[in-house]
Amino acid sequence: MAIRHTLSTDRLQLSYLQWHCGQEPILLLHGLADHALVWSSLATSLGPDFHCIAPDLRGHGESDKPETGYTFHHLIADLEALMEHLGWESAHIVGHSFSAKFLPLWASQNPKRFRSMTLVDPFFIDRIPSLFTVTFPLLYRVLPFLQGMGPFSSHEAAETKAKTLKQYRGWSELQQQVFQESIEPKHDGTWGSKFTIAARNEIFKEVMQVAGLTQSLEVPTLLITPEKGLNRTNWQLKPYQTYLHNLRIETVPGNHWAFLVEPEPFNLVLGDFLRI
Repeated sequence: MAIRHTLSTDRLQLSYLQWHCGQEPILLLHGLADHALVWSSLATSLGPDFHCIAPDLRGHGESDKPETGYTFHHLIADLEALMEHLGWESAHIVGHSFSAKFLPLWASQNPKRFRSMTLVDPFFIDRIPSLFTVTFPLLYRVLPFLQGMGPFSSHEAAETKAKTLKQYRGWSELQQQVFQESIEPKHDGTWGSKFTIAARNEIFKEVMQVAGLTQSLEVPTLLITPEKGLNRTNWQLKPYQTYLHNLRIETVPGNHWAFLVEPEPFNLVLGDFLRI
């Protein structure tokens, strides 16, 4: 069972989950509009040799939700503070989607923090031309990880919508738990995501306009590419193969949320990498 803790800094309160307290530290970072519980199956599968920590990133879950301050710089500063709080000089660090985009930036700034780096289906690792910002309102409506934001007229309406989304395909017990932890009643009687619009807007702009890989890295890295994920062509893989000099690429079943829709093969691949 995960235990929830809170780190209070002079900037904000950061909520995080902990599984096990073994000798191998691993930091698990969720994607946009998700939260720490998405890593429950993986953390459980790793067992007592690992010390698993998964924060709700600012703007998500139970962590604070300021009106501004969602650049990669702010997110990395939060994680540096969390590692200092935990007494970790370094860790195996895993990032999904937008978190997987800023991990190489963090590694280039402070490579000593990384025992290894795992990038789970990163979201737009390159910079996207600013003219594409005009498409953001459309993307906010159609992307599966944002369609669950609401508002919804009731909890039942939110659940009905969730069952149609890719991240909840199969509607397993784990997926139901993740959904329940992602949603809350609002002051006007509607239901919606704990993820905020302010966080969505600033993070989405940062993801689209900041390149994630800009220099060579020697950190041992695993790139996980789900069969139905975002990174399936040679041109998409080229930046990783160019800049990451200690790279291993593994394909797993499932979609962008392979750890939710096909957790067993995902856990096996990542566990094997971490135990090398």
